[in-house]
Amino acid sequence: MPRRKHPETLAIRTQAERSRFNEHSVPLYLTSSFVFEDAETMRAMFADEIEGNIYSRFSNPNTTEFIDKICLLEEAEAGVAFASGMAAVFATFAALLKTGDHIVCCSSVFGSTHTILEKQLLRWGITHTYVDIHKTDEWEKAIIPDTKMIFVETPSNPALDIIDLDWLGKFAKKHNCILVVDNCFATPILQQPLKYGAALSIHSATKYIDGQGRVMGGIVVGQKELMIDIKAFLRQTGAAMSPFNAWVLSKSMETLGLRMERHSENALKVAEFLEKQSDVESVKYPFLPSHPKYAVAKKQMKAGGGMVAFIINGGLERGKKFMDGVEMASLTGNLGDTRTIVSHPASTTHAKLTEQERLASGILPGLIRISVGIEHIDDIIEDLEQAFKKSK
Repeated sequence: MPRRKHPETLAIRTQAERSRFNEHSVPLYLTSSFVFEDAETMRAMFADEIEGNIYSRFSNPNTTEFIDKICLLEEAEAGVAFASGMAAVFATFAALLKTGDHIVCCSSVFGSTHTILEKQLLRWGITHTYVDIHKTDEWEKAIIPDTKMIFVETPSNPALDIIDLDWLGKFAKKHNCILVVDNCFATPILQQPLKYGAALSIHSATKYIDGQGRVMGGIVVGQKELMIDIKAFLRQTGAAMSPFNAWVLSKSMETLGLRMERHSENALKVAEFLEKQSDVESVKYPFLPSHPKYAVAKKQMKAGGGMVAFIINGGLERGKKFMDGVEMASLTGNLGDTRTIVSHPASTTHAKLTEQERLASGILPGLIRISVGIEHIDDIIEDLEQAFKKSK
């Protein structure tokens, strides 16, 4: 049996079937629909008796190639691509849950995911319980007879909390729950939640998978039986990834391994630099020995990723001064870019949460999130150094 190729190779060499022109790089398939050879083929394809492309709202060679790459890297049976990461998250909830169902969710979760749970799903009678990612006893207490899904981020956004996926996978199986892991921060290169018992892995492809702040996209991969309902939801509601975005994302996958290696290398050096600063109260980075779940992160992640969080002395006002002081780094509502990005979650991505909800997610007023880019590390640290000086 031939040896399975490494993820970096699969991301490059996985390709849609070549056309009659025998192109080396797969072209763009900018078409809304596809032509059938005859009426019977058309009937059979609409009846899902044979596979093929019908309409780009739910199938296109570019989208298929992108899905195939993520599935191979995550070792997933099937996948569905969406217009954005939040479309993928919402579709997963909406397609698999019904009125009366209950979700157990880690308290440290992205602001928009929190809003979906608190606003949209509650209107449909789908309830949830938040649990502290560090307190395993809370997880057991949160399970009720109607619990159908467990949803977590690891590493979490923005506090970079880590949960033991091996433990959680066994916990989900014990309670017969669908375990969904938002794997955005780690990417399929650094972490594969399905290996630990997760049923589904979700990505905002807008982030590291694109990696250059160009296009939006989302994807969910995992067990084939769950994908049937998720794909049907996409087919009827239309939150589809465009062929152009799929083509860009598929090409971006070719450099994902290299980029994540550099992101992780730079982020660790930034975290080590921040730990030495008297202006910093605390630093969170998965591969920093001071991280409370350092051993777990080392066990389930290939590297620490490109995200660093720290709390600056002086709270909100000092944090704003620090952000105003950066010169090279960008202040923007994105992450996972080749360019370093600095943000203040309490006043931006998680501003719609109450103060109590932010504190439960580990978001203090002085928390700064850095998406460490792949610029030269000396230039990144020099920019942070001068920002600290300006903020005093």
